[in-house]
Amino acid sequence: MIAPVVHILPIATIRREQLLPVPGRLVVRKGQHVSATDVVAEAIVNPEHIMLDVTRALGVSTAEADRHILCSTGAQVSKDDVLAGPIGLVQRVVRSPCDGQVVVAGSGQILLEVSQPPSQLLAGLSGTIVDLVGDRGVVVETAGAIVQGVWGNGKVDYGLLKVMIQDSGEELEAARLDVSMRGVVVLGGHCNQPELLTSAAEISLRALILTSIDVELLPLADTMPYPIIVIQGFGRKAMNIDAFKLLSTNDRRDVVVNAVRWDRYTGKRPDVIIELPASGQPAMPRDSEMFSTDQRVHIVRAPYAGKVGTLVTLLPGVSLLANGICTKSAQVRLEQGEEVVVPLANLEVIA
Repeated sequence: MIAPVVHILPIATIRREQLLPVPGRLVVRKGQHVSATDVVAEAIVNPEHIMLDVTRALGVSTAEADRHILCSTGAQVSKDDVLAGPIGLVQRVVRSPCDGQVVVAGSGQILLEVSQPPSQLLAGLSGTIVDLVGDRGVVVETAGAIVQGVWGNGKVDYGLLKVMIQDSGEELEAARLDVSMRGVVVLGGHCNQPELLTSAAEISLRALILTSIDVELLPLADTMPYPIIVIQGFGRKAMNIDAFKLLSTNDRRDVVVNAVRWDRYTGKRPDVIIELPASGQPAMPRDSEMFSTDQRVHIVRAPYAGKVGTLVTLLPGVSLLANGICTKSAQVRLEQGEEVVVPLANLEVIA
């Protein structure tokens, strides 16, 4: 059975492909060093168009309307520019309703593409551009530690990490945030207060790394102007020991918080990258592999959610669980030495 992989690595060469959803324009070159929030490409993702009916506006035939059209395909126009006319005693004209570009002019009509700022593609991590992907994007490479999470609010930023919790199951309260934390990345615990999220915005926190969050706060977290990444999940959960050790022992280091949405089809997950001065490290493992013995695994669902251990053996056939479900399972030795039976669907490999 194919196992999903969560990356929790103390050091690795991290290579990430960043792509626009449509063809666009690259604004960086191969070999260039970029920061996580640098723009690497841009494109008009959802162009808006306006059709102007010159024939009706001027009250003439299609052939006569074409003789009075003053613009041509590809022309840049500004709002209120005269595009056709004047004609008649009252000097009727057709004006541009906006800034834009003429896409088609003829057959008694003008099609305008509305000018709008392009969507920008960010580098997502600090590193070097090692490859260009046509007019769609780039490949960025860096060396460092990485911890992947389960939820992000779609934003990216970087700064110095400040560890605010001593225990992986601790709750972070809004009262502990103050202006001295302006511009830093805070490692917190569980969040069940909307005030924590709004206070972080008020003091211009650079990013917030949470162990877990109450699911009712997700709509608010989505609107926050800074990146929020949840490492463990929803409801009160302790962070798995591997992730907590890696993050908590890197206090005051530069980190990049790339809170992208988790896409199970592409393998892209929200993550925290700790920048480390190292090179020639092994590349990150793949995003999936086959379950096998001696793998270090992370349990993602109750009753052992958040615990890590070692896969001792894959049980033959299907196992009958306490809840009455029959499914493929494995015997897992937890950190404390206890051996438990866990469905394979509840496991992901730590690599």
